[in-house]
Amino acid sequence: MERLRTPKLAESIAEHIERLILEGVLRPGEKLASERDLAERLEVSRPSLRDALEMLEQRGLLATSREGTRVTQFLSGLTEPLAGLLQSNERVTADYFEYRAAVERTAAGLAAVRATTPEREAIRECLAEMEAAHQAQNADREAEADIELHRLVYGASHNLVILHVMRAFSEMLRRDIFFNRTSLFEVAAFRNALLEQHRAIGEAVVAGDAARAEKATHDHLTFVNDTVERTRQDAARADLAVRRLTRSTLLGS
Repeated sequence: MERLRTPKLAESIAEHIERLILEGVLRPGEKLASERDLAERLEVSRPSLRDALEMLEQRGLLATSREGTRVTQFLSGLTEPLAGLLQSNERVTADYFEYRAAVERTAAGLAAVRATTPEREAIRECLAEMEAAHQAQNADREAEADIELHRLVYGASHNLVILHVMRAFSEMLRRDIFFNRTSLFEVAAFRNALLEQHRAIGEAVVAGDAARAEKATHDHLTFVNDTVERTRQDAARADLAVRRLTRSTLLGS
């Protein structure tokens, strides 16, 4: 009888873990607890858990190595070649912000309506972390809090497609695929403006004000897009000026 029950139990465990991945409880790249600890926490036998993990590995949701079992970066098959393609096109940055404005405005509005009490508290804590990083003038820490705030809004929207697709885009953003985000965070005036904008987004979501959350998100993304475009144009003008000033090196005597 145990042989008949075990596959069903393993499938139930697999479905439970799969749901945790789908809901964003377990995130791509995260390492799971050890087999023993995980079996104890889920209150299942280790053989049944092992079978469940094998099922999820076959489905491409988990990957096991000497270091342990991790949630796979299951969107990397899309984002990796896409990243290379996008980096080769100058108009992509504007299109990227246009896409984000459409999706994130909706996400912020949904989050204002759907966010749970723990999610609202997580947003408050993220804003506090952003404030602390800003006061410490720690640009890297503030940039990470920036990404985390947006991810919290995606999660609080309770739209699973928005959650996973925009998380994949945020990983590309972290790697400066669309523009040199790292250099922008070194500019104090830019960080000052972002802090105010993120406060406006987070506080509107926490207050449950969908219209204000949508507007704050739109204003924020418009500002970043305009700043990036202005920076790009300034750099292009500087490059042209240098080429003109050094043109004599290309000429014969």
